[in-house]
Amino acid sequence: MTQTTTDRPAGRASGAVVPVLAFAGIVVAVMQTLLVPVIKDLPQLLDTAPSDATWVLTSTLLSGAVATPIMGRLGDLYGKRRMLITSLAVMVVGALVSALTSDLLLMITGRTLQGFAMGAIPLGIGLMRDMLPRERLGSAMALMSSSIGVGGGLALPAAALVAQHSDWHVLFYGAAGLGVLAIALTLLVVPESPMRAQGSFDLPGAVGLSTGLVLFLLPITKGSDWGWASGTTLGLFAAAAVVLLLWGVMELRVKAPLVDLRTTARPAVLFTNLASIMVGVSFYVVSLVLPQLLQLPKSTGYGLGQSMVVAGLLVAPLGLTMMFTAPVYARLSAKYGPKVTLILGLLIIAVGYGAGLGLMSAPWQSLVISVLLGAGIGLAYSSLPALIVGAVPASETGAANGLNTLMRSIGTSVSSAVIGMVLADTANNVGGVEIPTMHGFRVSFLIATAAVAIGLLLALFLPKANRAPQLRASSEEDGNLERAEAVLRGFRGRVLGADGSPVARARVTLIDRHGRQAGATLSAEDGAYTLTVPGGGAYVLAARATGHGPLASSATHAGDERPVDLDLCLPGETISA
Repeated sequence: MTQTTTDRPAGRASGAVVPVLAFAGIVVAVMQTLLVPVIKDLPQLLDTAPSDATWVLTSTLLSGAVATPIMGRLGDLYGKRRMLITSLAVMVVGALVSALTSDLLLMITGRTLQGFAMGAIPLGIGLMRDMLPRERLGSAMALMSSSIGVGGGLALPAAALVAQHSDWHVLFYGAAGLGVLAIALTLLVVPESPMRAQGSFDLPGAVGLSTGLVLFLLPITKGSDWGWASGTTLGLFAAAAVVLLLWGVMELRVKAPLVDLRTTARPAVLFTNLASIMVGVSFYVVSLVLPQLLQLPKSTGYGLGQSMVVAGLLVAPLGLTMMFTAPVYARLSAKYGPKVTLILGLLIIAVGYGAGLGLMSAPWQSLVISVLLGAGIGLAYSSLPALIVGAVPASETGAANGLNTLMRSIGTSVSSAVIGMVLADTANNVGGVEIPTMHGFRVSFLIATAAVAIGLLLALFLPKANRAPQLRASSEEDGNLERAEAVLRGFRGRVLGADGSPVARARVTLIDRHGRQAGATLSAEDGAYTLTVPGGGAYVLAARATGHGPLASSATHAGDERPVDLDLCLPGETISA
């Protein structure tokens, strides 16, 4: 597969694209937090043992972890919009399956299908990178990345209200309705990206990664039930290590791998992904601790005695504050870079958890903690995709952000397992019921603080912000021509329309034989462009501009110090039926 364009023209990115993609992210978050208000009632609702009921949550986590990098890669290859709609459609089917049953196995099946929606986050970020101008990209990616918290914050009180006053299956009908709305809006508003990666889908790589992830996440989520030192838990961890090691060796040898491990090993990508795990841990701890503290009866001596709905409303600012930090992040990042905003976000999270250790005696204090942590997590989450996008080629955006989203999911999984174990080990048994203690809550906050400290250390190791290539052309024609003459090794020429007239501000992308972006620029007012090449070999020059169809032109450079002259003639815009 050598083509890097599509048979349809690039659509125009309207002002509604960002809100629609962010709404899709919020729908995914709603799906994730849907059952939080009824977790403790699941064994009775499904007529099963508590250890079996947890599979309703575990199945979603596992399928989401598997689907995220796979859907990202499929989006790079076959169209991010197409895969986004597919992810949401599978989620809708899963929600309807769950809405129509109280059988444990069918419920697990439905929740597994819902987990596939997790791929929507990296796909949305990839679409934004491909379509939006540079000045809008930062705030748009911040909003998309923080949508997972926004949706969670909004869903918690809404789901609690439904669970308190209606049949719990209504939750799934609501999720299905939101999914259908997100699909309809995406079809109406979001154009398909013209960017394509070269190569084919790495099926053995997908199977290997999926197997390794399931073997790794299964004992993390079920270790407290099976016993952390049990043969099953230790055996699965060992099997995961072997499978992921063999998968890594295989990926290094594959021509078009599911995950480019060489790119992933770059410091900018590696340390961002490791920091993402810590941010995921810190995000989930507050979601586990505060609702329980708020709902425990006052007779315990430390519980705050709030209803399910009030507890949800007091924690909701966690997600809402994340949404409001998106424009703040854009301004800070534009001035100081995403590395600085990540560090600032982690510092605010540390302050939030530190303050939380002494603010657990009144409901209003939970509100303060939620706002502080929401601001910090919002800044940190918003920084992560910007760091990834700035470090990988455009053709790998979906897969790279999918892997980054997976790292956050691993963080929340580890957080869920560890905090669950801490709260269980420190609980008091009252009348046969395990009641979490204030000591357990405080230890949980200390664990979150330690995770933030590790994340901060990792963020400090990130390379100095590397300003991505400026995708803008000079407004001075003479200056552009001087640059063209100065290029000794690369391609130069003009971008022309179907009638032979010059096309200004056309985006020209240089793609190497591995499907990676090797350079990009915008044509000048006279249509002139210049691109350097890293070495000799076969390349594809992809060009697109508003009002014209896309073009992909194959070309070869000898690698010597002579420019290759190549004019790019864009076809006229066609109308898709």
